[in-house]
Amino acid sequence: MKKISKKQAEDQLRKDAKQVTEEDLKTVLEKEDELASTFSKQEPLKRFVDDLKLMVDIIRAYVKGEYKAIPFWTIASIIATLLYVLCPIDLIPDYIPIFGYVDDGAVVAACLRLIEKDLMKYKKWKEKV
Repeated sequence: MKKISKKQAEDQLRKDAKQVTEEDLKTVLEKEDELASTFSKQEPLKRFVDDLKLMVDIIRAYVKGEYKAIPFWTIASIIATLLYVLCPIDLIPDYIPIFGYVDDGAVVAACLRLIEKDLMKYKKWKEKV
């Protein structure tokens, strides 16, 4: 089984982000504990635990109207990424031992690369509040 490429991860993310709905925002927030568990238990995702907290925090602030200085595409990318992680059937199905979460890690990494500037702006804003 070969690893997912950066381009494949970015392509998947861009495709999924275009389909994000307001309902998806709520779904991700409702599944925060499940996401935290998955990120903390699965080796390819463990290094992103702090990033997950930041991504969920920015979604929550966006939904509450506390932070709107962010393009919806960035929010949609975060949502698409987290929904991808929650979905057991994706590019590499999660039930495949060892490799099942490799694609999830690649998609998370791609998302973080694409939205890095917006995350840094949010962090600065959060420090001031």
